[in-house]
Amino acid sequence: MGLNFREKAWILLGILCCSSLICSVKAIVTYDRKAVIINGQRRILLSGSIHYPRSTPEMWPDLIQKAKDGGLDVIQTYVFWNGHEPSPGQYYFEDRYDLVKFIKVVQQAGLYVHLRIGPYVCAEWNFGGFPVWLKYVPGMVFRTDNEPFKAAMQKFTEKIVRMMKEEKLFETQGGPIILSQIENEYGPIEWEIGAPGKAYTKWVAEMAQGLSTGVPWIMCKQDDAPNSIINTCNGFYCENFKPNSDNKPKMWTENWTGWFTEFGGAVPYRPAEDIALSVARFIQNGGSFINYYMYHGGTNFDRTAGEFIATSYDYDAPLDEYGLPREPKYSHLKRLHKVIKLCEPALVSADPTVTSLGDKQEAHVFKSKSSCAAFLSNYNTSSAARVLFGGSTYDLPPWSVSILPDCKTEYYNTAKVRTSSIHMKMVPTNTPFSWGSYNEEIPSANDNGTFSQDGLVEQISITRDKTDYFWYLTE
Repeated sequence: MGLNFREKAWILLGILCCSSLICSVKAIVTYDRKAVIINGQRRILLSGSIHYPRSTPEMWPDLIQKAKDGGLDVIQTYVFWNGHEPSPGQYYFEDRYDLVKFIKVVQQAGLYVHLRIGPYVCAEWNFGGFPVWLKYVPGMVFRTDNEPFKAAMQKFTEKIVRMMKEEKLFETQGGPIILSQIENEYGPIEWEIGAPGKAYTKWVAEMAQGLSTGVPWIMCKQDDAPNSIINTCNGFYCENFKPNSDNKPKMWTENWTGWFTEFGGAVPYRPAEDIALSVARFIQNGGSFINYYMYHGGTNFDRTAGEFIATSYDYDAPLDEYGLPREPKYSHLKRLHKVIKLCEPALVSADPTVTSLGDKQEAHVFKSKSSCAAFLSNYNTSSAARVLFGGSTYDLPPWSVSILPDCKTEYYNTAKVRTSSIHMKMVPTNTPFSWGSYNEEIPSANDNGTFSQDGLVEQISITRDKTDYFWYLTE
């Protein structure tokens, strides 16, 4: 029997209502002691840091696609306050600072976003991301229970959250942002300053929660994070980290893939085998969120580098400064991510049972009704070991973990690298370059650009960080 127009309209309305209901269900992000929960499903989340101002917008799609191809679920980035508000109330969100565009590129690739608003970010960035004008706000004391500072940082945080909401970028709105971070590695600072620091921690957590983003907030290196905030670990190894509450998941916001380069210092290097081992040990001990800091380091353009930090922020990351895969690190971790995903059903369903396999060897077994995954570890740094597990023998290289997604077959060992190293070779080019010049204006204190004073002056107070150059003439 045919349907008339009104009947078809009611059916269409019903479909739209159902679709809307499904979308609202899909938008829920919560967590429990095991993992972050997206759409009602516990997830083992693999994340990588890519800072949008440290690459060009033209690079973003390729970088993010390579991160996805490398097995990542999430892209993590800081928000850089001094890049976005160079003068009070004057905002800039264009070119390399187009945060919304960057997040939408991540969304188009089908990945999630962890947005670390800070707004203090450290990151080896100029002034840790603080605009220099903050220093001259009357009564300003940074990162403590200080009203001028709290007002300024709240205003900027609200600005960023409002932008994300207007663009519908939080997961609760159908966007890719599943996690947000407030402050950054504040725990050691709080310990130093005492009561004002504790009051500030409480205030900043309540302020963030009051923004109603619909996604969980985290604070890294903050052991006393309030119960509504997930505290997380940063470091080279985090397998022994435990959150400060039994209802929070075990999360690692910065697994350092290398280190930053300082002027005059050595170029840092961290072996792929060691990173893989750190990840496997974190997972076998119940970890469920891992972020590589950095996955692509990029470049400190202009004058954005922190004190004594080199222009290159390569960080020995899986994607090098130019966005090329660094082998064998990129492929070795890609294989690790693939096998972790094979283990995911068991990892999110069960707690590990730990069994000794020898003097420095043990098995971590995750077993549920429908799945089983095992991690066989050899903690001896110099000797290989042959172990018996499940009626079969396994050979474990020194300082390594073998992963068995079915509790039987070794799919991966952290010390067994299958991809050979690839070294970049620089070759001359016959293509001529086109050079231009820029004459930097010298800030002046009066019309003729000079002033007289006995003794040295504080340079930033004079230049307001507009230039690195300051000349003294003596008589």
